[in-house]
Amino acid sequence: MIILDCTLRDGGYYNNWDFEPHVVQEYLSSVAKAKIDYVELGLRCFPKPGFLGAYAYTTEEHLSLLDLPSGPKYGVMVDAKTILSADFPIEEAVEKLFVPASQSKIEFVRIAAHFHEVEHSGPIVKKLKSMGYIVGYNLMQAGGKPASEISDKAAIASSWGLLDVLYFADSLGNMDGEEVKRIVNALKCDWSGPIGIHTHNNMGKGLDNTLTANSVGVEWLDTTITGMGRGAGNTPTEYLLASLDSSRTVSRYNSKPIYELVVRHFETMQREFGWGANLLYFLGAQNNIHPTYIQNLLSNSHYGTDEVVGAIDYLSQLDGTTSYNGSVLDAALTFSSKDLANSESYQCDIKNIFSNREVLILANGASTEKYSDAICQYIKHRKPIVLSVNIIENIPDSLVDYYVISHNSKFLADVDKYRSVKRPLILPKHRFSIEELALFQNARTLNYGFEVKKQNFSLDDEKVITPYDITALYALAIARVSNAERIALAGFDGYEKGDKRQQEMLEILQFIKGFFESEQLYSITPTSYPVNQRSVYAIHL
Repeated sequence: MIILDCTLRDGGYYNNWDFEPHVVQEYLSSVAKAKIDYVELGLRCFPKPGFLGAYAYTTEEHLSLLDLPSGPKYGVMVDAKTILSADFPIEEAVEKLFVPASQSKIEFVRIAAHFHEVEHSGPIVKKLKSMGYIVGYNLMQAGGKPASEISDKAAIASSWGLLDVLYFADSLGNMDGEEVKRIVNALKCDWSGPIGIHTHNNMGKGLDNTLTANSVGVEWLDTTITGMGRGAGNTPTEYLLASLDSSRTVSRYNSKPIYELVVRHFETMQREFGWGANLLYFLGAQNNIHPTYIQNLLSNSHYGTDEVVGAIDYLSQLDGTTSYNGSVLDAALTFSSKDLANSESYQCDIKNIFSNREVLILANGASTEKYSDAICQYIKHRKPIVLSVNIIENIPDSLVDYYVISHNSKFLADVDKYRSVKRPLILPKHRFSIEELALFQNARTLNYGFEVKKQNFSLDDEKVITPYDITALYALAIARVSNAERIALAGFDGYEKGDKRQQEMLEILQFIKGFFESEQLYSITPTSYPVNQRSVYAIHL
């Protein structure tokens, strides 16, 4: 058995590989004391846009600053794509990224590759071996591949005659023990060298799959501290060590330093960044959705659990979501990839329809539920035009005049509910597919345009343009174009100071307030936003 801990590499997907120096040093000390065999310090790649921490590049210059305790062998991972897509020949690209092993603190390099990259990877392996490195090769997304295809790739790896270990990865986190055995058997048909496994814990099977693999001859086992890694994370190092401690054989590893490291540093980090198995990662794995989609949804404060579930349902119906593509995620949250109803263009159906009326815009803040009875009384007494930003469960449908939707994550979460909606809807029809518009056959629909463009606010009779895909802004723009005399807000509670959603709403309100006198815009439930405050109970004012 060989344990390879890759916390700094896989865990970096949660903090942009920007680990605190004192945490890194304690981590290195702990894995050495625990007698971990191999430690993967990070990635090695060419410069990328934006800020990434030291372990996204793991340069020789940075390695020179680290005190690497004796014991483990240290290394890095490089994506085959990094080298194959470089602007240089393969050998030159490798030489730009790596010095000879004799001049480096690292001893091994693992190459991560998709199945279609295997045929082109031989020269990478050959060059790294000639430079003196131990070389591993990681077949990503091996789950579900036909045995014949797995065997074919193993045969190619064997033909290189140089590889030290051949890995397979449960990239989507949806393997079970039988699938692990099937893949191992397929690899062994044409590969006689050491085999390794890299698991993900999306369905809570990371440790079981690791132990199953070991029981059928897989020697190299990947782990990370507390499972820190992309999506739901990996097999936790401490769990594997605890399992070995409880087995009948005497473990040569020392688990105590890892336990102390977990308690001292990584449990706190886990609470902050939120990796680990949960229902949403489970559903993603079940539907063959790459975990980065789920991770990015969960890390975005705009999306609640129900909205993430809606996006997962949408993604599960698409092809190609086993690999991450940010534009596909954007489509899941905004536009359908189906044929859009562009013929509607920006025809405006709402100009002046609320002239000289009070418009009450309902949002889904906690105050809407808390004051729901009072809000209902307010509506019955004052008879405003009521716009509901998406479907709000606490206010009866009979008291809502129009539902306002903009085809974002909230719509995806509630799409089935709209099949039964009978109240009119105001929506930007150009953002919906023909099939989606057919969902609203029981309701009248009114059109008003809504575009999202960076660093751009504008509003006219055809459309509103905004940098934020926020339906509340769309509703406020509707109130303006429909010529509302006054706008009352309910459920616009606001967010904590420092929450980026608060800043976005402050910008939105600053923009909207330019179209109204100050007394024309007010909140009737408590709010942290800079608008006039009134009371939902003061219904006679």
